[in-house]
Amino acid sequence: MNGFAVTLASQLVAAIPATAPLIEAALGAEPGIVTGDASLATQLDLLILSPFQAVVNQGVLRETLAKGPFLIVVDGLDECEDKRGVKEFINHMLDFFGKHPSIPLRIFIASRVEEHIHQRLAANKVQLGDLDSHSPVKDIEKFLQASFRAAAEQDRVIRAFVRACGEWPTKSDMDKLIEHIGGSFVLASKIFKFIVQPATAEDALTPMERLPVTLDMNGLDGLYAQTLARSQHLPNFHSIISTIALFQKSLPIVGIADLLDIPTFEVVHVLLDLQAIIHVPGTDENGLVTLCHTSLRDFLTTESRSRSFFVQPSFHLRLTYHCFASIFESCTDGRDPHGQPDHYGQQYFDYHLRLLASPEACNFIDEIERFKASQSPFVDEPPSWHAFLCSMFFFSIVRNNSPIADRFSYILTECTKHLALAVEFGPDSRIRHWLQHWLHYGWMPLDSSLRTVQFTEPTTVQHYLRRASTIIHAKVCLLNFILPLQHVS
Repeated sequence: MNGFAVTLASQLVAAIPATAPLIEAALGAEPGIVTGDASLATQLDLLILSPFQAVVNQGVLRETLAKGPFLIVVDGLDECEDKRGVKEFINHMLDFFGKHPSIPLRIFIASRVEEHIHQRLAANKVQLGDLDSHSPVKDIEKFLQASFRAAAEQDRVIRAFVRACGEWPTKSDMDKLIEHIGGSFVLASKIFKFIVQPATAEDALTPMERLPVTLDMNGLDGLYAQTLARSQHLPNFHSIISTIALFQKSLPIVGIADLLDIPTFEVVHVLLDLQAIIHVPGTDENGLVTLCHTSLRDFLTTESRSRSFFVQPSFHLRLTYHCFASIFESCTDGRDPHGQPDHYGQQYFDYHLRLLASPEACNFIDEIERFKASQSPFVDEPPSWHAFLCSMFFFSIVRNNSPIADRFSYILTECTKHLALAVEFGPDSRIRHWLQHWLHYGWMPLDSSLRTVQFTEPTTVQHYLRRASTIIHAKVCLLNFILPLQHVS
């Protein structure tokens, strides 16, 4: 921000020459204005605001102002690293307009949503506009048309092709290109430069030959990796990015924080430096976090492309747990957990579980074990943790979706152990809802190959079942839960 006021003053003189002698007089009276001795607020007052007010009061701009007020456009304010200077600029301009509300001057600030900017612009004297609600497709089309016209004027090969074959790109090519770009100006610019770049020994294609190749390429991988690296060191980075890559329905910032059970400010901290590739809403509660381009999801879920940023399919297990925990914690006596259709956990628990249980995702039991290890030791493990593990082991039994023949005794033991721990520590109402609505063989089709297991001596399984039964026998009807285990005797 050190050179901001001086640059603006020079542009003011170019736009309104009558301000030149006033600015010169200010410089003569206060030489320190441009040597760094004056504050930004003082620079703005002496070099811009006071000279502009003076020429307006003199009537010099009467005819010009009949067309409307003057406009100062400040683009990319979020790119300025001097956050303190940015705050000072915004605060001073708000104070100025508060004292001079009728002055024929407006300031248009274009910026990504940065907290130090957004907080100060949330004022009565400011009109906020959200460009995420504006489709850029028509603008991108104009940009590409003008860019290709300019390229044709400079490139003899393109000119010769157009003379021989007619319009290029054709409308069909342009439509395909715009669809491929998907509303990203960054990608539009990158792809255009790739198409019209000069031929080399390694790449001798003409622009006309390169255009169809472009439609099959992933043009943003380098940008994605470079941008993601900005937040890679921050807490919960991988969980937040993996959630955005894998979730079925977009969520607001607070929705992501609630789902992952982390502070909202940690989600904001990670996302603020990723706004070139992820749409970040202006508020934590409203608006959805979405991908700027669908290819980002493909990038994150393809290991050969994303490398250290790769989102493992097994992360569906973590999302399954977070969905389960949100359902479990929301259950209160007398309320059906299915009665909140807008709740992400209730809507998409089955979705993440089914993807996790697909054979190509991971070995189900092994992944549960890794998940247990990564989460322990739990401090005061919540009942939802034990209920979830019980449900997952139970699911593997009734579905038999993994090779469990050699591990059946272990799986059954883990299932009953976490059942006992859940009912011992869990609130009665939540346990009742869990057993009646979620730990129920009907929620997934039974595998026809369920086996009979005969225990000849007292076992840990029987011990845990007795513990659980003692606590909840009088509170919950266990018929639906016991049926799949009726062959265990």
